[in-house]
Amino acid sequence: MVEGQVGGRIASSEQPLRCAVLLSGSGTGMEALVRAQQEHLLLHQTSVVISNKSDALGVSRAKGLNLPTVIIEHQPLSQSISREEHEQMILDCLVEYEVELVVLSGYMRLLSPSFLRAWGGHVINIHPSLLPHFPGAHAHRDVLAAKVSMTGCTVHLVDDGMDTGAIIAQRSVPVLKQDTEERLSERVKVEEHRLYPAVLTWIAEGRVHHEGSTVSVDGHEGLRLS
Repeated sequence: MVEGQVGGRIASSEQPLRCAVLLSGSGTGMEALVRAQQEHLLLHQTSVVISNKSDALGVSRAKGLNLPTVIIEHQPLSQSISREEHEQMILDCLVEYEVELVVLSGYMRLLSPSFLRAWGGHVINIHPSLLPHFPGAHAHRDVLAAKVSMTGCTVHLVDDGMDTGAIIAQRSVPVLKQDTEERLSERVKVEEHRLYPAVLTWIAEGRVHHEGSTVSVDGHEGLRLS
């Protein structure tokens, strides 16, 4: 991973940081992020939404927000393409839209080491647990099964592991006795929708730096936010 400032530059209201949101599912996180960007004139903007599934609800949400939306299926019906070919199509799209930061939001594919080498520390993800605890696709189920009292969400840099990248920031959410996966998910989403725009703003302000496997945020002593 290339070391340095995440995002690559300090953005301004005239030249906001250009982001691509990659998704595979409902797109609620993408929609919350874009509405925050539009309503509060943040220093970052979503320049394109990319989905690896044509039937993802997030595609219609993105189009409803009048965002450029590109579908790059990894298993199109008419042909079989390799992982490398699929990722090259995404890389070409990022160049076309002059993207500076890749923002994963419910994107259900691991990115390859070659993709991450090309983007060297400029890919971030949000995960619905307090990493390193409960990585993977079933975090809420695993949290409830473990009977822990606290969970939350984590924004982290992306590496080639499963939710193993350096942590940028976290928010905590208590686990209640009456919680189901659905109830817990909805409460965690509230914090996700607050945290992701905030972290992107830090990045756009030039305050997030990575060195090896660690991340520092100028002006914040700790990564856990109340």
